[in-house]
Amino acid sequence: MSLKLTTTAFEHEGFIPDKYSKDGKNLSPQLSWSGVPAGTKSLALIVDDPDAPSGVFVHWLVYGIPSGTSGLEEGRPATETLAGGIRQGRNGFGELGYGGPQPPSGTHRYVFHLFALDQEPDLSSGVSRRQVDGALKGHVLAEAQLVGKYTHHQPGSQAA
Repeated sequence: MSLKLTTTAFEHEGFIPDKYSKDGKNLSPQLSWSGVPAGTKSLALIVDDPDAPSGVFVHWLVYGIPSGTSGLEEGRPATETLAGGIRQGRNGFGELGYGGPQPPSGTHRYVFHLFALDQEPDLSSGVSRRQVDGALKGHVLAEAQLVGKYTHHQPGSQAA
């Protein structure tokens, strides 16, 4: 069994509903996972937009997720730590926690990367993507991805 990441919020490669975007309520979507490999000490989640004009834009950094955890509930608060000692970093908006889709134009892809790690990263809350990437290097046992798409609705435009 391989690591698998799913959500009830949208289908893989489907469109992310507005309530999970900065256009809507900016709620983090519910996530579930299965197939965590033996030897996993913790999990990490990185959500990014590879289609951003300035390069890959980070929307959520979550790390220190206990290996026995099977998901995250919808609407996680923008706090340094979540229940169970789970820590959150700073997204590309400079905020803690989840920052929903808000592409400047067109349709962008949002990639949810879940990593099973052979260690508990020694990272405090509020760190950057670069620091998380550094802590993951050489410690990833498995990775799962979930992709959602989003189109920003300009004021006065009709939703597609």
